[in-house]
Formats: sequence, structure tokens, C-alpha cells
Amino acid sequence: MTKAEGGATDELKGVIERFLEYLRVERQLSVNTRSAYGRNLNDMAEQLNELSLTAWSALTINHVRGIATRMHKNGLSPRSIATKLSALRSFCDWLILQGQLPANPARGVSAPKQGRPLPKNLDVDELHQLMNIDESDPLAVRDRAMMELMYSSGLRLAELVDLNMGDIQFDERQVRVIGKGNKERVLPVGRMALEWLDKWLAVRPALAGAEEFALFVSQRQRRISHRSVQLRLAEWGGKQSLPSHIHPHKLRHSFATHMLESSGDLRAVQELLGHADLATTQIYTHLDFQHLANAYDSAHPRAKRDKD
Repeated sequence: MTKAEGGATDELKGVIERFLEYLRVERQLSVNTRSAYGRNLNDMAEQLNELSLTAWSALTINHVRGIATRMHKNGLSPRSIATKLSALRSFCDWLILQGQLPANPARGVSAPKQGRPLPKNLDVDELHQLMNIDESDPLAVRDRAMMELMYSSGLRLAELVDLNMGDIQFDERQVRVIGKGNKERVLPVGRMALEWLDKWLAVRPALAGAEEFALFVSQRQRRISHRSVQLRLAEWGGKQSLPSHIHPHKLRHSFATHMLESSGDLRAVQELLGHADLATTQIYTHLDFQHLANAYDSAHPRAKRDKD
């Protein structure tokens, strides 16, 4: 860096120091918050100086876009870029109050979109570990029955909680659920889930009120709540020493992933999950969606297209 460049950077950072003092005195922000502002703004000041900015009053939207692009090319995550741009927006609002800017040039610039993180599933060994529950306690029997059913049939939390006694058809090995948009699905139920549902129904009368039709009930003798299911699954994850947080959607996602890995039938998994769009099913998998879709289209008799 040349002397002139160093002087320009010092001038930019000098204004930042006054802004940090404003945050301390007027806004009374914590030391940690002010330090974060300082780090982000000083880093951006250095980059802006490399784009030939020598005074904050000359800052334009092109400067802001330029440093956002540079940060992205240098591998900074979208979240970190968004944090830095947020700091710059607050700083520019203050510059407007100081009469150094007529408008906020950072308002028109956004960080690159953050990729939607894939949900993590449990592998088969972890599922066995989770389900290794002593059946002597009625609540433990209930919890294992719920988990077996969620994993067996890929149920949503709301679908599980809303189940009534008549929705399980043991002879047909099926469960009837009402999903999103009030759409009904009839799903297969696996052997282990049926076995534990049978055990649960044997002890359920000790917990359920006489007029209660809900399949799964709490100690209060009424339909179990969404929150109770979430808490019980998290508790079992801890008891069984699993490395990740256990929640209802993780069982649904594990069902989808394991089904797709073993069958490769994306559209069958779509039907089981109750998705209106195949693209939604893709989000539940770690597999290559296009490859699976192409394989299905080329192999399934009713998916093949006539060749011209």
C-alpha cells in the first residue's frame, strides 16, 4: 500500500471511529457489538480504498456492489457478506444524519442468496440406537411407537399428532393420514411399527380418557401436543447418546433418504411424503435429483416417451 493509499484508508477508518463512539454514547451498544461493527466496517474500508474510494461522501452503489462481488469471489459465505452489508447500511444511515451522504447506497445491494441447508438424516445404526428403548414404561412404549411409525411411514409431526384410533388398519398394515391441504393419504406401515403400536394399544387405557379418540395421548389423558412430541424425541436422543439433535422431521427425512437410496424411485417417495412437487422431494435427499429423475423416466413403463 502506498502512502497516499494508507492515508485514504486512515481517513475512512477515522470516520468509522466516530461512528463507533456514537454507538457507545447514543445507542449504548455493548462492547462486543461495537467491536463487530468495527471489524466489519474497517475491513470494508480497506476494500473500498482498493476501489479508489478516498472519502465516504463519494460512496456509490457501484462501490458497494464491487466489494460485495469481491467478498463473494474470495470465498466469503453469503451469511458473512450479509452481516458486513448490514453493518455498512447502519453506518451509511449515520453518515446521512451527519450530512455526508444524500442517500444510503448500501440499501440497494444484497448478499448472494444463502443455499438452503440440507437436513441431516440418521443412518441405520443411529436409528437402531435411538429405538433401543425399554418397553416396561408405558410412556417409553408410546414414544417408541410414535418414532417407529414416523420412520416407517414418513409422517409429518402434525399428521402423527392428529391420528385417531380408527386411522390404523392392522389387517391391511396401513395408516390413514390427513396431510397439508386437507389431502388424505393411505400409507403402508412396517412390521416393527405395527408391533410397537400393538404394544402401545395394550397400555394406552392406563393413560387415555374414556372419551379420547386420539391414538397418542399424554399423561394428562388427552391428545399429545406437538411440543410434547418434540421434547420427548429430543430427550430420547440425549438418553441414547446420539451425536445430533433428534426431532420429528429428522425421522421423516431419514425415511425419505433411506427409501430413495434403496429404491431410487423418486416419484414413489414423493407420493409417500405427500409432496405436490418433485422438487420438494429433492430437498429431503442428499442424492442427485436429476440423475434419479432421468433414471426413473428411462426405466418406468408409463414414464417412457415415444421416440420420434
